[in-house]
Order: sequence, then C-alpha cells, then structure tokens
Amino acid sequence: MAWQGWPAPWLWVSGCWLLFFAFVLLLSPRGCQERRGFRGLLMTRSQRLLFRIGYSLYTRTWLGYLFYRQQLRRARNRYPKGHSKTQPRLFNGVKVLPIPVLSDNYSYLIIDTQAGLAVAVDPSDPRAVQASIEKERVNLVAILCTHKHWDHSGGNRDLSRRHRDCRVYGSPQDGIPYLTHPLCHQDVVSVGRLQIRALATPGHTQGHLVYLLDGEPYKGPSCLFSGDLLFLSGCGRTFEGTAETMLSSLDTVLDLGDDTLLWPGHEYAEENLGFAGVVEPENLARERKMQWVQRQRMERKSTCPSTLGEERAYNPFLRTHCLELQEALGPGPGPTSDDGCSRAQLLEELRRLKDMHKSK
Repeated sequence: MAWQGWPAPWLWVSGCWLLFFAFVLLLSPRGCQERRGFRGLLMTRSQRLLFRIGYSLYTRTWLGYLFYRQQLRRARNRYPKGHSKTQPRLFNGVKVLPIPVLSDNYSYLIIDTQAGLAVAVDPSDPRAVQASIEKERVNLVAILCTHKHWDHSGGNRDLSRRHRDCRVYGSPQDGIPYLTHPLCHQDVVSVGRLQIRALATPGHTQGHLVYLLDGEPYKGPSCLFSGDLLFLSGCGRTFEGTAETMLSSLDTVLDLGDDTLLWPGHEYAEENLGFAGVVEPENLARERKMQWVQRQRMERKSTCPSTLGEERAYNPFLRTHCLELQEALGPGPGPTSDDGCSRAQLLEELRRLKDMHKSK
C-alpha cells in the first residue's frame, strides 16, 4: 500500500537540514542587507524543500491517508448534498453521472443503461458513490483511477470490498490503492457496450492516466475523464514530471476531436477563467464562458462538461502554440521550436503566473 510505513530516512534528514539552516540564519552576525538576501534565498529554497517533504509524506506514508479522512469528514459536514448541483448526460443507452465529492472534486459513474452495468471514475467518497449506485440500481463492475492521490483514489477499498466482482484499474507506476488490473497507454476497458481507452498522461503524477469513452458504440460524443491533467480553462500541477512531460500529455488531449466532452476532476472553472482573463484579456470566447460560469456558480450548479473545442479557444494551457498568447505574455522564446522546449517554457511561465494570481 502507498500509505503504509514510516517516512523514508531521507525525509527526516532533509527536515533536520532545514531546521539547521534556519538556526544558522537566526544567529548569523552578517549585516541587515546581506541577511535579507540570504533570508530570501533560504525562504525560496525552504518552501520548495518543505513542499517536497510534505508531498512525499502525503503520497508515501499513512499521514496522507489520515489527511484524506479529515478532508472527507469536513466536506461531508459542510456539503451534505455535495458542493455542486449536477445533471447527468444521457445518450443512446449510456449515462454519464457526475458526483460532487469532497470540497471541489468530481467522481463519475459511466452507466450502460441497457445492461445495468456501471464504471466509477475516481470514487474518492465511497458513501456518495454508493448512494448513486443504489439510486441508479446498477451493478458496479469497474473502478477507473486516474492517479494515486487520495482525493481520487480514497474510495477504492470500500467499494471494491462491497462489490466483490469490481475490478480496480489504473497505472502500475502510480501506487494506486487496491489496484487489481494494471493498465498501459492505449489499453481498452470493455464493460457492456462501453469501450474506454486509457491514455498515459504523466506530469501531475508519474503514472497519471486519463480515460476516453468512445462515442461510436452509442452514436454520441466521446467523453474524456481527465482527472488532474486538464480542467475547464486550466491544467494540473506538475508534481512528478517536467514542463516538457506535462506539455506532451496536454498534446495527447489536443489530438482528440473538438466535440469530445471534458469531464474534469475538480470544480475550478471560475478561478481558472479569471486567470485566463489576466493573460488574454481580449479573448471574447473566454469572456462569454466566464459569464455563463458565473451564472452557474451563483446557483451552485456544476460547470462540467465543457468541450475540447471550447477549451482550445480560451484555456491558456492548451494554447502554448498560439501566437496570441505569446504576444499577450510579452517577449520571450517563441512556441515553434522543433524540440518543444520553448512551448514548455511558456507552460512553465503560465504556471508561475497562475500561482502568483492565486496568492493575491
């Protein structure tokens, strides 16, 4: 299990070194200006080190599981009926049902209504997902996990124990709890008439997968369940990769059709569109979408799904190849380098600006 055991020795050593440097700073006899410069450098490096230590504790020890359980309790108390009002999408014998969980996550049920079979995507709150299963009167036969983080995988244990024939799918590189059926890039999961393809999209985590429901069998649009790779007007943080890695994963999504429905892992639409307005204030598509999103959120309605065609028009993290975005960010390396490095630099700059925007 990813959460069992005590922290690795290097975590304790890193923490001790961090405390040592802080102690040296406090006792340093240097002048005020030099000390301020040293303090600034130390704070920057300390923040990065503290984040890496905290992230490792969250993903590699039982402390992450305890933190997830606390999140779950708080969200259930604060949002007894879920953080957002959602509407299912019903196609020709296939239903996609968003389930609001935790404070801003979404889990999903993909249902073959003719066969009465269901697939759960990222079931972080097993109680909420089980309630939807019972309401829909379906049999849960598979769990698709995009990545290991507890706010996406926390319900795997309870649901797989309750539904004995349920298989848990995900990447073997990601340490997903209770994984039974490892998947690789382009593997297909078949449930009834549902054909769901796994696409490797590393960057947020090493083994992050997204899942593409093929629309052909039910004569409808394909559906992308993007986890923490892609959100409405945003993308996930690069925790276990580089900007180049994340750019390659986003390009995997860009290869899909414009009518593909985007079902993200979080309700971040209003915040993300606000940032998109900072980097591209003249983008009319973004402005129209923002007005719609604000009306939805005033009534606590969900903003998903969007389409990939819409996202290409206003999501800055999918527009690193666009001259308009580069001009909006000012002079810098162009997005047309053969090796993709300049586009990756632009993606990294967008992430830095997004973090600054969020901290204001």
